[in-house]
Amino acid sequence: MPAFLRYLGHRLYTTWATIWFVVPFFVTYPLQLILVRRPEWQPYLHAINRNWAKFSMLMWGVPLEIIHESSAPVPQPCIYVANHGSYIDIMVLFYTIPGFLNMMGKDTLAKFPFWGPIFAKTYITVNRRSLVSRGRAMAQARQGLLNGRPLAIFPEGTIGPKPGEELLPFMDGAFQLAIATGVPIVPVSMP
Repeated sequence: MPAFLRYLGHRLYTTWATIWFVVPFFVTYPLQLILVRRPEWQPYLHAINRNWAKFSMLMWGVPLEIIHESSAPVPQPCIYVANHGSYIDIMVLFYTIPGFLNMMGKDTLAKFPFWGPIFAKTYITVNRRSLVSRGRAMAQARQGLLNGRPLAIFPEGTIGPKPGEELLPFMDGAFQLAIATGVPIVPVSMP
């Protein structure tokens, strides 16, 4: 009986979380379709994504504690290098990192219905297996950094088999970008 109750509770919570992930998106979707059309409007689109993340996490009951190891202000622009342990990592970064954040994500994110094309036009997508795609993504990221837009990247490239326990080897793109542009790297840990 306890296993059944745990299963039932998990299903109910998953349904609740899905509703509060999807509903805010569809409520704001028409405005997002308008804002994605012009690059100068995209900071407002990112603000919608930030508020979507904050609202969803509030409704999920996810406690989020932000600990700054240094009291010094984070220089801008910079490259936020974060571990990748769950599907909500992007939302956590939207929630916690100020400003018009640029996000680098795998190209499969662009294939999601409705949100995918918006993500692809606002942020950077990359196919890690394609040299051309990697080069294009690095050029976009470099230009964004030179224009003052901070970048968030997951150097592991994917969620590993033991998230929260073991990191995958880092790819070197974030570090190459930091050297090429002269911007600092800010490590982000999401346990």
